[in-house]
Amino acid sequence: MRESVKEESFYASFADFIVGDMEEVTKAIPLGRAKFGKKWGTPDVIGRKDAARGDIVKMQTEIVSAEIKTNTNDLVTGFGQACAYCLFSHKSYLVVPDSSGDEEIQRLDSLCQVFGIGLVLFDSEDKIHPGFSVQLRAQRQSPDYSYMNRYLKLIEKELFLG
Repeated sequence: MRESVKEESFYASFADFIVGDMEEVTKAIPLGRAKFGKKWGTPDVIGRKDAARGDIVKMQTEIVSAEIKTNTNDLVTGFGQACAYCLFSHKSYLVVPDSSGDEEIQRLDSLCQVFGIGLVLFDSEDKIHPGFSVQLRAQRQSPDYSYMNRYLKLIEKELFLG
């Protein structure tokens, strides 16, 4: 499959999707562009989930990251990136084209289950109505807080103060 729509075209709409439709986070921002300065270190979308006002028992803030791929030739790379985000995220998602082929999607689904990575499918040809569809919810992981704090300092203004 040729890459006709750039993956950056889906960052904002996926950020909206994980806030509104999935209710996975309370705030999400498009990121990408090697903001964290490390290979495989910068998610395309990152979000946080905070306790709701009025909750009697307050939850700890959770960080959720996502890697979006529009080119079906990059699925394994995307999976590796989503795994790497577990270093600093409580949950990580891989977002791939629904045109990837049944065998590829089944293989990714199985790998994602083993590693606790979430899997979302979408129409990579339609940046207006991508039709994000949750195939598999991410499992909560225990990130390394030194990495988490190091990376979140770089986006503190956008994700926590903005």
